Amino acid sequence: MAVTKTKFILDFEKPLHELEMQLQNLRKLSEEQKLDVRGEIRAIEEKLEAAKANIHKHLTPWQKVLLARHSHRPYALDYIDAIFENFQELHGDRLYRDDQAIVGGPAFLDGKPVMVIGQQKGRNTKENLRRNFGCPNPEGYRKALRLMRLAEKFHLPVISLVDTPGAYPGIGAEERHVAEAIAVNLREMSILETPTIAAVIGEGGSGGALGIAVSDVVLILENAYYSVISPEGCAAILWKDRAHAPKAAEALQMTADKLFEAGVVDGIVPEPLGGAHLDPAVAAKNLKAALIENLTRLSALPPKTLLEERYQKYRKLGVLQESQQAVVAKIAAAG
Repeated sequence: MAVTKTKFILDFEKPLHELEMQLQNLRKLSEEQKLDVRGEIRAIEEKLEAAKANIHKHLTPWQKVLLARHSHRPYALDYIDAIFENFQELHGDRLYRDDQAIVGGPAFLDGKPVMVIGQQKGRNTKENLRRNFGCPNPEGYRKALRLMRLAEKFHLPVISLVDTPGAYPGIGAEERHVAEAIAVNLREMSILETPTIAAVIGEGGSGGALGIAVSDVVLILENAYYSVISPEGCAAILWKDRAHAPKAAEALQMTADKLFEAGVVDGIVPEPLGGAHLDPAVAAKNLKAALIENLTRLSALPPKTLLEERYQKYRKLGVLQESQQAVVAKIAAAG
């Protein structure tokens, strides 16, 4: 999996970067001066691993959001290249144009044919403009729906790779009815007579993510997030200041562990220590294993059972549970 890298370091990664530089300098010195410093190298390696484990054990929700947005993080096409075989990209919604913020087409997963759809960001300014920074227009969602219906016709499972800040909110997108395009996808995905899996690989922003994620199984990578609104957007609404984004990220309960506890996602895919960007091959291997495991189970279900289980899954979401203390407090206040 080729990911072009120019060193980008988040604030909480700086102590790790300093240790990595010490390690690199020591190895260079060993080679140049022919010195035996294996003991010192081993000590720094152990210190680096311990520091990495400690930092990532105590990441805040906001820090996980930053990891989900990391510019070196693998994107949809990186995972498609690493996980699937013989991917053939299909273009266009047959109505307006081809939206390159969404890619998709038939491929093989572990020798079995599937339809894979993903939201794609760019690595540089030129590519981001072409991909619209991973924010799909309505024709992107209509292209995705076209591929889903094609998959249903040929009995292919649908695998969606979710990674978007949200659907594009521009005037053109509104004129071409982006909300309607997403709404149609929600309805049609709920009744597709073929197994469906969605995996949130980075950002899962609002309806833009949901437009390809109404699936039998929803997976999320360990450092990805899935939320009704971005932390910045939430902060701007509640506190009138985007600087409160870290507070909003915590309140939104948008991280993988919180989403799993709430039943919003069905499984968490582990990432290599430090994040998927540090070892994309391991991240892809873990995601592939999770996809194969769930697809094997779903493929054994008849369409009627599949649809019923999908219906029950989404009927159960959003149930409000109040603690006994909260109920007692409300009764006391009312009385």
